Amino acid sequence: MKAEPAVQRQLLDLAKVDAELTRVAHRRRTLPELAEIEDVEKRLRERRDALVSVQTTASDLERDVAKQEREIESVRARAERDRSLMASGSVSAKQLADLEHELETLARRQSVLEDDQLELMERKEAVDADVQRTAAEVDKVEQELADARKRRDEALADLDATQARRESDRERLLPRLPENLVALYERVRAHKGIGAALLKARRCGACQLELDRSAISEIKAAAEDEVVQCENCDAILVRTLESGL
Repeated sequence: MKAEPAVQRQLLDLAKVDAELTRVAHRRRTLPELAEIEDVEKRLRERRDALVSVQTTASDLERDVAKQEREIESVRARAERDRSLMASGSVSAKQLADLEHELETLARRQSVLEDDQLELMERKEAVDADVQRTAAEVDKVEQELADARKRRDEALADLDATQARRESDRERLLPRLPENLVALYERVRAHKGIGAALLKARRCGACQLELDRSAISEIKAAAEDEVVQCENCDAILVRTLESGL
């Protein structure tokens, strides 16, 4: 294949554009914000699960406290009724003795219930503090996630702008090159990653390997408009004064 040296040199501009597009694609896949977001999302799920757990515990304790309060109120009401009966003077001596005994039993029962209720309320107070602390942690991690997503979006916007510019450069360059040369370039790039590179100081700019003497001799002997390729990576070698030939 033949192409004027000036045309071949334009392949270097195309390769430079494609190299940046490749870097953009790699950067898009490996943004540190992506890994950060994944980590923060995991922590957020854990904190939200923890919040649901402590909220459930707080709800259960609240229900237990209310139940205990109802039992205490029931005992108080029973004791009040007994005292009212005793004060009415309408009960016999035996009934009075029974009521006094029942009041003593109710008092002990109320004391036990109130002690249990106090313990439940203390536990609920501690769990409520856990709810507040965990909710604050959720809010903090949510803010971290929002910040990471914002930075990711800003980075992606920059990459989108760079990609748009380089794709425009590529569209501008392609019409200047012969179709058969572009086809060879694209075929090599598809298989090797780099389609064309500068031959500099007898070293391929694509694979960075120094060509052996026989390869250099063949390139020296080739006409200026002959399209030559690296024997190691197949990249089109663009020859200039820097090639060391």
